[in-house]
Formats: sequence, structure tokens, C-alpha cells
Amino acid sequence: MLTNSFVIILALLLGSFYNVVGLRVPKGMSIVTPRSHCTNCKQTLTGIDLIPVLSYVWQRGKCRYCGVKVSPIYPFFELLTAILFVLAPLQLGWSYELIVAWTFISMLIIIVITDIHYMLIPNKILLFFFILFIAEAVLIPYSSWTGHFVGVVVGFLVPFLVALLSKGGMGGGDVKLFAVIGFVIGWELFLLTFFLASFIGTVGALVGMKLGKVEKGKPFPFGPFIAIAAWIAYFYGEHLLDLYISFFLL
Repeated sequence: MLTNSFVIILALLLGSFYNVVGLRVPKGMSIVTPRSHCTNCKQTLTGIDLIPVLSYVWQRGKCRYCGVKVSPIYPFFELLTAILFVLAPLQLGWSYELIVAWTFISMLIIIVITDIHYMLIPNKILLFFFILFIAEAVLIPYSSWTGHFVGVVVGFLVPFLVALLSKGGMGGGDVKLFAVIGFVIGWELFLLTFFLASFIGTVGALVGMKLGKVEKGKPFPFGPFIAIAAWIAYFYGEHLLDLYISFFLL
């Protein structure tokens, strides 16, 4: 219980930090300075304003200095980070692979934030996490190097060919994100991720068009759908593949 509480608190704080990273890095800003401030009145926020989730609830979703509404997207990603961090040990157990899982979750959270706000998946973020995953693969051999190599190659080539054939139907950032995902989870789970992302993305686009949020023929953020698919594949992919094999191939 104490361990879970620590993970929740840590994840909430990290989720708050990931909001900063996701909002600032695509604009070329420092993640350290300037200090967090209200985007409306520019007032520098104090510690009491920055308590993850709770500050938003206490202040009823408004800046306590100027009263302007604060986007609910901030507490949403703080809470989502906490939920996924707690879910990871429930699925994997308390093992060293948890470090990889939490790193994977962190990357995807940041990518979703950048893609939602700017429709951009920065190379700087992908490169940072790719190097980190390589280091973790050395220190925590959770998969073979052949698996990592094949995963990153397949993870790049499949979406690259789709982007090529669709003449821009998929962005370069999506292709590179898939490659990093392939390195982490291997080619089999990558293919599952790619299928799920395509399916969920199609459904999301149709719903978005129905609601008037997505225009036909206009690009929309695909990163969130990739992230959802990658989370499903990472935590439940083996079970889904077993179900597929037992249902269709036996």
C-alpha cells in the first residue's frame, strides 16, 4: 500500500513535469525557465498552485490570480500518468522491467501532449528516449538484441512504406515514433500496435468528423491513437496474440 502510494505521488509529479516538457520542447523553450506561470495574466505560480490534480480541484479549474479557466488537459495527463504507472506493476510484477515500462509510458504521455497541442512529434524527444531505451536494454536485458534490431527495422519500414504509398497520409514523426516503439516491444507486438492504431485512429477520425472536430482530407493528431495502441499492446499484447492464434489458426 505504501509502495503504491509512493508510485502515485511520483507519477502525479512526473505527469505535471511531462505537461511542461510537452508544451515547451516543440517551441524550443527551456523546461527549467521561465517558471510556470498563468498563460493569461503571466503571474508566476507558487507551490500551492502546482500540486498535481488537487490544485485544479481546489481552485475549481481557474487561475486564482485572474480567474481565467485553466485547461483540464493538465490534470488529465497528471492523473493518466498516475493510473498507468500503477497499472504497470499490476501487469508486470515488481521487476526491473518496470523501469522500461515506466519509461515507455513517459515517452508516450509526452508525445500525446505535443501532438495534441502542435500536431508535432519532436525528434529531440524521440532521440532522447531512443538512447534511454538502448541504455536500458543494456542494463535490463528484457529482450534479445535481435528482437530489438528486427523490431526497430520493421517498426520503421512498415509505416514508412504506408506513408510513401499514401503520399503523406502519415507524418514523419509518426513513422519515427513507430520505430522507437518497435525497438521496445519487438516486431510482433509492433504489428499489433500498428493494426490497433490504424483501427482506433479510423474510428476516432470518423467520430471526429461526425462531431465536426475533424475535417475530411485535413491532417489530425495520430500520436494519441498510436499511444493508446502501444499501451494496449505492451500490457495485453501477448494475451491478444494468443487469443488470435487460438481462434483463427487452431
